[in-house]
Amino acid sequence: MFVLILGLVLFLGLHSLRIVADDWRTRQVARLGARRWKALYSLVSLLGFVLICWGFGLARHTPVLLYSPPVWLIRLNALFTLVAFVLLAAARVPRNGIKARLHHPQVLAVKTWAFGHLLAAGMLHDALLFGAFLLWSVLLFAASRRRDNREGTTYPPGTTKGTVITIVAGVTAWAAFALWLHALLIGVKPVM
Repeated sequence: MFVLILGLVLFLGLHSLRIVADDWRTRQVARLGARRWKALYSLVSLLGFVLICWGFGLARHTPVLLYSPPVWLIRLNALFTLVAFVLLAAARVPRNGIKARLHHPQVLAVKTWAFGHLLAAGMLHDALLFGAFLLWSVLLFAASRRRDNREGTTYPPGTTKGTVITIVAGVTAWAAFALWLHALLIGVKPVM
C-alpha cells in the first residue's frame, strides 16, 4: 500500500499546486521558464502515475474488503463512467455547450469517475485510490471556479456541432474502453 500512497502523494500533490500554492507555482514557472517547468512537471507526474499503477497492482494481491457493493451499484458505475467520458471529451472538443456551461469538465470527469468507482468497488486499495481522486477533484473544482470568478474568466459559447461531436466522441471512447480496453489495461471486465 506504501507504493500506492507514495504515487498518490506525488501525482495529486503536484496537481494540487493550483489549489494550495498557485502564487508559488506562478513564480516557479517564471523562474524556470515554461518549457523547463512543463518538463519537470511531466516527469514528476509520470513518476507518480507509474507508482499509482504499480502500487494499485501490488495492493490487489493482498485485498482488504471494506464493503461488498450491491450489483446495481456496480452496474450504475457504467453510467457514471459514460458521463465521465463525455465530460472528458468536452474538455478537448472546441466550442461545445458542455464546457461553455460547466467550465471545467475534465475535473468534473475525474470527480464523476472517482465517485462511481468508489461506490462500485469495496476494497481498501479502491477506496484509497478513488477516494483520493474524488477529494482532489472536489477541491480543484472549487479552487478553479474561485479563480475564474476572481480573474473574470469567460468561456466561449458552445455550438450544436461542437456539443454533438463531444457527445459522440465521449460515448465512442467509453464504449471502446468499457468493452475492450478496461479488461486489457486494468484486468477487470466492467461490462458483463
